[in-house]
Amino acid sequence: MTKIAIIGLGYVGLPLGLRFAESGVAVLGLDVDPKKVGAINAGQSYIKHIEASQIAGARESGALEASTDFSRVAEVEAVLICVPTPLNKYREPDLSYVLKSGEAIAPYLGHEGGRLSPAAATSESARESRPKLVVLESTTYPGTTDTDLRGVLEAGSGLKAGEGFHLAFSPEREDPGRKDHSVKTIPKVMGGYTEACLQRCVELYSKALDAVHPVGSCRVAEATKLTENIFRSVNIALVNELKLVFHKMEIDVWDVIDAAATKPFGYMPFYPGPGLGGHCIPIYPFYFTL
Repeated sequence: MTKIAIIGLGYVGLPLGLRFAESGVAVLGLDVDPKKVGAINAGQSYIKHIEASQIAGARESGALEASTDFSRVAEVEAVLICVPTPLNKYREPDLSYVLKSGEAIAPYLGHEGGRLSPAAATSESARESRPKLVVLESTTYPGTTDTDLRGVLEAGSGLKAGEGFHLAFSPEREDPGRKDHSVKTIPKVMGGYTEACLQRCVELYSKALDAVHPVGSCRVAEATKLTENIFRSVNIALVNELKLVFHKMEIDVWDVIDAAATKPFGYMPFYPGPGLGGHCIPIYPFYFTL
């Protein structure tokens, strides 16, 4: 059975872990917060839109467990990093969670958790231990995976990316609480440090997701996520400005949006609200200010 580790058991990492567990992949959840680890191992939920029954079912099947012991990365074939990437007080990207995760797992990348079982080995080459796969899912600026994270992993492991371990970026597309799309159904963009890295990433995620979309590099995948979020932030800001203008003109902005949305191309509706909110949409434009 394939076994993976997911670092960061928040609103991104936990649903992803549950999806893999439901697909027959053994999941080791890793987090520095012992309360989250304890809750998962007790079959309890600490995220509003995730039912405790989902976690309890995965625990009972033996497909999911959680730990604070990062040395257990030695047991797995792949590590998916799902940690926060906020801004610091200077509005600069804070990669500390990503880099600390890399430092924690680097010493164990050379261990043989990626060895194929004898039943799965069909050739001499297949019997050899496969390099571990490391995938960053945290939203970040282009170049993070193949420079910052790669440097930490290579320095801490003594291995070379693309040879001693595989490296890829696949941005999360979680929309918490949404019912019409899920981790399983949302297409997964992914880019690898090398072609072999990309193929390992495609192979892994295809076990649990309906569709994957490979791209030419880690940087393309990183830029894709920023483009998605910046598109959303710009249009939210735009419709809020239009609401103010139309209000002064005694025009109902909702009627305008409904009418514009009848056009089958070149437009998609955004609606007025209290402004840019949440922990991600307002901050990711700053990731291009480096």
